[in-house]
Amino acid sequence: MTGQELTVGVEEEFFLVGPDGRLVNQGPEAVAGITDVDLKPELLRCQVESATGVLKTAGEIRDELTELRERLAAGAAEQDALLIAAGTAPHAQPDISEIGPGTRYHRIARHVGPFIFSGMTCGCHVHVGVEDTATALRVANHLRPWLPALLAMSGNSAFYDGADTGYASARHLLWNRWPTAGPPPYMDSTDEYESIVNGLLDTGVAMDRKMVYWDVRPSEAQPTVEVRVSDVLGTVEEAAFMAVLIRLLVSDALRATDTAPRVPTEVIRAAQWRAAKGGRSAAVPDPVTGSLREATAVIGDLVRAHTDELRASGELDFVRATMTWLDHHGDGAHRQLEAAENSAGVDGVLRLLARQTSLSQSVAG
Repeated sequence: MTGQELTVGVEEEFFLVGPDGRLVNQGPEAVAGITDVDLKPELLRCQVESATGVLKTAGEIRDELTELRERLAAGAAEQDALLIAAGTAPHAQPDISEIGPGTRYHRIARHVGPFIFSGMTCGCHVHVGVEDTATALRVANHLRPWLPALLAMSGNSAFYDGADTGYASARHLLWNRWPTAGPPPYMDSTDEYESIVNGLLDTGVAMDRKMVYWDVRPSEAQPTVEVRVSDVLGTVEEAAFMAVLIRLLVSDALRATDTAPRVPTEVIRAAQWRAAKGGRSAAVPDPVTGSLREATAVIGDLVRAHTDELRASGELDFVRATMTWLDHHGDGAHRQLEAAENSAGVDGVLRLLARQTSLSQSVAG
């Protein structure tokens, strides 16, 4: 199956903040009454989430993400708040946020305890349609070695608690404090998958199947494989680019006739730390050769290997333009650091995030 035959959906999480950078607990109010698109509250009241429909091309993804972000930004403005796409809220937060509406969210908060407030993060989840759980697991096995490179390309959380963390993705470190987060184990069958999931449920670590938070997993809600390794991306262009990369990788996995490499989970986890530290310039294991290479080179090879496919789908110009734009402007974390250096520290970071979140950067012309 070629990538252009696959369907894609993208979920994005966002923070609501005031002009001073403090979190605003009006997420449910910001999306109240919006029923024609998929916008909803998140675990914490200072967060909101969007979900696209079932899409195929980069252009469709970019257009729908732009509309969803604009709708959310307008809803946030009605609550005197700014919508920002960042893996972590950059300012220090003296007050604890509030749990969002819904019985399940309150059950999770009671289960986890106060820790839930110290690791507030926002991610981007890409769903690609597959036939069934067995297929999703086979795809996940092939995607495991690619998780470090994908994480490196998405770093957008350089600041946390008012300070430069020294990481491109501080979100990754915070998120991986959840006991069920991180790269999934290699799984040979649906029986093995069910055994592991049931074991996590039996221990009480996961309250339900949705709390198995692996970086790539079969979705419990629809017939998709869900890749959830990324920070929420700063711009819609980057989010659409990430969705295309993941769609290409799923396409490769579906066509693969050989067994996926059994890279130890511990090695993948260590490589993800490198990716979270360095962002696009991080040296990560090349999924093909196993040698350390810069993440941008690994992703560049992936794109070149799919030149004909991307040209046939009409996405090649967009992909190339986005890569060139990233080369010139850097990933989200790099742009945050530049904003802090050039314009009033963390306040400058906030202004950058608010400006780029709901505005297409038109990197593809």
